[in-house]
Amino acid sequence: MRSARFAALNRGEQRAVRYYSHMKLNMAEEEDYMSDSFINVQEDIRPGLPMLRQIREARRKEEKQQEANLKNRQKTLKEEEQERRDIGLKNALGCENKGFALLQKMGYKSGQALGKSGGGIVEPIPLNIKTGKSGIGHEASLKRKAEEKLESYRKKIHMKNQAEEKAAEQFRMRLKNKQDEMKLEGDLRRSQRACQQLDVQKNIQVPREAWYWLRLEEETEEDEEEKEQDEDEYKSEDLSVLEKLQILTSYLREEHLYCIWCGTAYEDKEDLSSNCPGPTSADHD
Repeated sequence: MRSARFAALNRGEQRAVRYYSHMKLNMAEEEDYMSDSFINVQEDIRPGLPMLRQIREARRKEEKQQEANLKNRQKTLKEEEQERRDIGLKNALGCENKGFALLQKMGYKSGQALGKSGGGIVEPIPLNIKTGKSGIGHEASLKRKAEEKLESYRKKIHMKNQAEEKAAEQFRMRLKNKQDEMKLEGDLRRSQRACQQLDVQKNIQVPREAWYWLRLEEETEEDEEEKEQDEDEYKSEDLSVLEKLQILTSYLREEHLYCIWCGTAYEDKEDLSSNCPGPTSADHD
C-alpha cells in the first residue's frame, strides 16, 4: 500500500518524503539528553582520583591566593626606596640640577666627556648602596678569603697530581728494574750453562768459581748435604747478578772466545774484537 501511494506522488513530493525519512532516521540514532544513557551515568569511583582532584583544586586556589597577595601586598620602605633610586638613576640630570647648570655654564654639553681635552668619564660614577649590616671592608675580606681558599684547593690538587705522577713513575721504574733484573738473571744462567759446556769440552772438571756453572735442578738424596753447603756458599757471596754476569762474560771471552749474545765461538781475539759488537747486552741491541 505504502509503495503504491509513494508511486502515485510526483517527483517533488517523493523527494520531500525521502528527506523527511532521512532526518527522522538520524534523529532516532542520536541519543536524547533526557534518556537513561545520560541520566544514569555512573561516576568514576576509582580510589585516589577524588583525592587527586582535591589536591589539584587546592594547589590552584593556593596559586591564585599567592598572586592576589603579591598584587595587594604593601611594599616595604626599602623596596620603595629602591624603586625611587632606580628611577632617579635611570633619568639623566636636567637643568634644574645646580651642578649640571654650573657645568653647562662652563661649556659642558650633555654626553660630552669631562676634562679640558675630553679624556674624562662620560657616565657618572655608579652608586653602590650598602644594604647589609656588615662593616666596611667585610666584602673585600670575604673575597680575599674565597680567593685564598681557591688557591689552597688548587695547590692541593696540584700536589695530589704530582704525587700520583710520582707514584706512577716509581711503579714504572720498579717494573723496569724488575724486568731488567729478570733479564740479567736469564743472561747469567745462559752464561753459566755455556761456561759449563765449554769447560767440559776442554776437560775442565772443576769450575774456577762455584757459581761459574749452573747448578743442577734435580739432585739425588745423597747430594742434599752438598746442596745445603753450596747454598750457604751462594748466600755468603756478596756479588750481585750484574757483577757475576760481567765477570763470567769476561771469562768466556778471554778463555773460550765466546759471546752469549752472538751465540758464536770465535777463532781468535782479533776475530772476536772485530765481529762482536761488545761485552754487554746493550751493545747487541
